Amino acid sequence: MARPRLLPDNFTLALIATVAIATLLPCEGKVAVAFSWITNAGIALLFFLHGAKLSRQAIVAGATHWRLHLLVFACTFILFPILGLLLKPVLSPLVTPELYLGMLYLCALPATVQSSIAFTSLARGNIPAAVCSASASSLLGVFLTPLLVQLLVGAHGDTGMSTLDAIGKITLQLLVPFVLGQMLRRWVGAWVERRKPVLRYVDQGSILLVVYTAFSAAVIQGLWHEIPLPALAGLVVACCVLLALALLATSQLGRRLGFSREDCITIVFCGSKKSLATGVPMAQVLFAGGTIGVILLPLMLFHQIQLMVCAALAQRYARRPEEQSTGLIES
Repeated sequence: MARPRLLPDNFTLALIATVAIATLLPCEGKVAVAFSWITNAGIALLFFLHGAKLSRQAIVAGATHWRLHLLVFACTFILFPILGLLLKPVLSPLVTPELYLGMLYLCALPATVQSSIAFTSLARGNIPAAVCSASASSLLGVFLTPLLVQLLVGAHGDTGMSTLDAIGKITLQLLVPFVLGQMLRRWVGAWVERRKPVLRYVDQGSILLVVYTAFSAAVIQGLWHEIPLPALAGLVVACCVLLALALLATSQLGRRLGFSREDCITIVFCGSKKSLATGVPMAQVLFAGGTIGVILLPLMLFHQIQLMVCAALAQRYARRPEEQSTGLIES
């Protein structure tokens, strides 16, 4: 039986189910502590596997394209935060103050890795550059995201942790396992490559664990009583506006700076996306337990919207004749 076109993908359905379970059966007390330990172990395993999977040859091949990487990093860590601040008069009436803080947190995050590369490949872009750019963005985010959160979110509310403490904890939780995976790639890399579904399940499973524990804490503190339905609808609109501006900006910047068609595709897919896999564990470190659920709502919605929009966009690019350029505004 064919899958209905309007039915979300399995991971989206799993996220919705996880939020529903956390709403009906939130974990607390010793059970919450146990889930927290399991979640931390799952996240460490996830980034270890990413480190073991990433080819050093791909890193070297993509690293030489420094102009492209600078533009992607500027879009990820400069353009997005500026948009988040400039759009405050538009976003604030649509969402609650807490959800707006979540939008600012979203703007401070690094780019995705797997989906950026996958969409670049589907759209016939510069794949080695995408591998390098997306991976480097994730690693830079370990240091830049806490600083940006302090500048953006800290100006509107207390994040609950100093920047240096946050960088230290995120480094220990994300970067150290990644580096260890790179160091052991010689022995475990081939095994990881043969078992890519394992990485996908660890990736999705760790995210679901964090979402469950985060929303459990938020539900216990009255999450759904604090967020009215109009604010949730406004959040969808806010995420769509932010993504549309990011896609338009990355497309136009790539064209006007003289990048090739393949490079422009890479800039669009690496510079307009935000990482759920990195953002969820970082939120655990950067924010107090009761606020994580509200902070993560914009990221979860933006993640699903960007996947659906970028999937359609990648298919459109893939159908275009080779001689045409890559501007989003062209027919």
